[in-house]
Amino acid sequence: MRIKSALAAAAIVAVAAAGCGSGGSGTTDKGGEAAKPGEAVKLNFLSLAWQKESLAANKALVDEWNKANPGIQVTYVQGSWDNVNDQLVTQFAGGTAPDVIHNDSPALSGFAADGYLLDLKDKIPAELKSDIPQAAWDTTTFDDGKGGQGVYGVPFLQESQVIIANKKLLDAAKVRIPTADSPWTWDEFSEAAKKMTKSGNFGVAWPMKSPVNKTLNLALNFGGKFFETTDGKTTVKVGPEEREVLQRIHDQLWKDKSADPAALGQGTADPLPAFYKGKFAMLPAGVYLRQQVAEQAPDGFEWVTLPGPKGTSAEQGAVSQTLSVAQDSKHPEEALKFMAFFLNGANQAKLAKGDWLLPTSQQAAADPSITTAENGWDVATASGKNLVVAPFLKVKGYDEWRSKVATPTLQQYFANKITLDEAATTLVNDGNEVLARY
Repeated sequence: MRIKSALAAAAIVAVAAAGCGSGGSGTTDKGGEAAKPGEAVKLNFLSLAWQKESLAANKALVDEWNKANPGIQVTYVQGSWDNVNDQLVTQFAGGTAPDVIHNDSPALSGFAADGYLLDLKDKIPAELKSDIPQAAWDTTTFDDGKGGQGVYGVPFLQESQVIIANKKLLDAAKVRIPTADSPWTWDEFSEAAKKMTKSGNFGVAWPMKSPVNKTLNLALNFGGKFFETTDGKTTVKVGPEEREVLQRIHDQLWKDKSADPAALGQGTADPLPAFYKGKFAMLPAGVYLRQQVAEQAPDGFEWVTLPGPKGTSAEQGAVSQTLSVAQDSKHPEEALKFMAFFLNGANQAKLAKGDWLLPTSQQAAADPSITTAENGWDVATASGKNLVVAPFLKVKGYDEWRSKVATPTLQQYFANKITLDEAATTLVNDGNEVLARY
């Protein structure tokens, strides 16, 4: 995945909060050192770009900056999503962290709490700040330890859930094609799936190997947040709003029988071979999956990107990819100047295109390169307006709840092995035992 959304990253951050002396191996490139008079300021930029197009876009922007700014030279340092937080734990503790750090918003909370990231609240250039909506800034805003709120990263890429569909099967079913301005309701989505279920094939597939983030983000369609905080204490909540999406997906599987049960234990991309063969017509997925379909679909296979369904709203939860400045950086002002260039509207459009994700920049979201109908960019980019801060983003103990309680419980529920009432009871009771430790 392009955005890690509080999975392994958050787990490692929890380790960081417990004891900052341990961590995995990784590069130990030191943050920029103080420049001598007449020498260029040197900054290290840790990037987690990994796709071919994304790597090219990141490196090209660094080269462009260096050519235009001989007095502030940036060294590109390649990192990996697989071990970045292990690496950073070690580097922060040893005073060798890069000046500019690419990560995702769930990872920022722990590092900010430990004092390792610079609070950018009053330091972000006005043009950059105003170009990014407040909903995106909310994903990087955490307690500053002084009774206030600090901003610990600039959010620049996000992921929404869309529906990738077989155009031939859509046309044959004669269903209304939803648009960004007029998405399907969940009822319409379910009806469309039923119409496309015939001859041993299904209307939709829900890969649920990792069901939690997907369902929690979609739960916001009906106002479902799964967590509530009263008097500083956070508890798990599974009321009518939280049950809506869970019940509807379960109904597609076991009541309507319009969802392919073979996909249940699969990861997001695993059902694609069956999708190409027409085994099912629609695949709800993150916007990034469009790249794999565009590159791998067989010749003649026609596919379209549809907006996600709408409940009482079209809101979805989101986390962000971010750039932060290390607290110990000797050149924070220069680091911010580089970030303001790297994340301006035109450059965010390039980064979004390279990662097949959504820019937070309003200027970038209007860029013709990511508003074209080709490969569903118009629908994908338009979905960004529905993204709000993920409800779990600021819940301490979320990752343990997700891995130990929610994942196995939701897997059992979607496999029809327990009822929704039983699932809700487990999510709340076992979940609150986990959260109480935090």
